[in-house]
Amino acid sequence: MSSSGFVHIVDDDGAIRESLGDLLRSMDYEVTLYGSALEFLRVELPDVPGCLVLDVRLPGTSGLELQEYLTGIDVRLPVILMSGHGDIPMSVKGMKAGAVDFLTKPIREQDLIDAVATAIRIDRDRRRDSIQIAQLRELYALLTSRERQVMALVASGLMNKQVANELSISEVTVKMHRGSVMRKMRVKSVAMLARIAEALDIQQ
Repeated sequence: MSSSGFVHIVDDDGAIRESLGDLLRSMDYEVTLYGSALEFLRVELPDVPGCLVLDVRLPGTSGLELQEYLTGIDVRLPVILMSGHGDIPMSVKGMKAGAVDFLTKPIREQDLIDAVATAIRIDRDRRRDSIQIAQLRELYALLTSRERQVMALVASGLMNKQVANELSISEVTVKMHRGSVMRKMRVKSVAMLARIAEALDIQQ
């Protein structure tokens, strides 16, 4: 386990959150404990892979309301929901809203350890993907408007001749732009270019 994983535990039961915190710290996670949704919202989240272990039933703002709020402000911290009541409709709602897992109290230690490991892996992957997308956007910004048109059409599967017809330019000019696009985007195949276009949501 890596201490680069950061776990936020929100539960109004002090004994439970301390117990869960001790367990996860023993697995070498950084852990912060909160007694309410408001307490959690007051802190600045560290910019490291992490997850949120969240009790469904909290005083004031409920766990599901906090989950919904975080989604609304684009905080993509993976959420593990927990409840002492085994509330099935609540768990379904939470899972539909994107929760990684739903644990029923009393929580089995291994279930929590597994859920946290999965959630942090998801967050680590998302962060890596976000960095890659940002890098691709920087490269894409270097393309001229004509090169962007050519890229979109080539990535959609059109041959050089079809791209030329679509843009009313010569096939030689298409080849020139296509070569420039491949160099600037640092790819060697149309398949890679198509994957980048899909990742950047470039429409034809």
